[in-house]
Amino acid sequence: MDSGRRGTSAINVALWVVQGLLAALFLFAGGAKLVMSLDQMAGPPALPGWFLRFIGVAEVLGALGLVLPGLLRIRPGLTPLAATGLVIIMIGATVLMWAAGMVAVALTNVVVALLAAFVAYGRWRLASWRDSSIPSGLRRAS
Repeated sequence: MDSGRRGTSAINVALWVVQGLLAALFLFAGGAKLVMSLDQMAGPPALPGWFLRFIGVAEVLGALGLVLPGLLRIRPGLTPLAATGLVIIMIGATVLMWAAGMVAVALTNVVVALLAAFVAYGRWRLASWRDSSIPSGLRRAS
């Protein structure tokens, strides 16, 4: 195996590890927003109940989008889109927590957003690299 393929393989493993951790995190966080009562979720930044439920659904779907396309080998291009959506959610969470004076939580959200951005960029780059290595006449139509 040449060094280029070995490097790609190491990045692929790192991406899968981060995807798995993020999927677990967002399944837990999103699932909690879906099963907890609205009274239990009331926090310093007062958000409408419908919005918290919407974010919960988006987090669960994002978590599934991080792992299912790659595992099932169906539409793997959805993974960078799911990761990008989670980055957007985490940017909003960072702003809200920072405004509420919860700096430590905001910084944690920044780390999670950066990990999701790593997945989005890494999966997008690996997909475009794979596509560019296949002659255009041999690519399967999407």
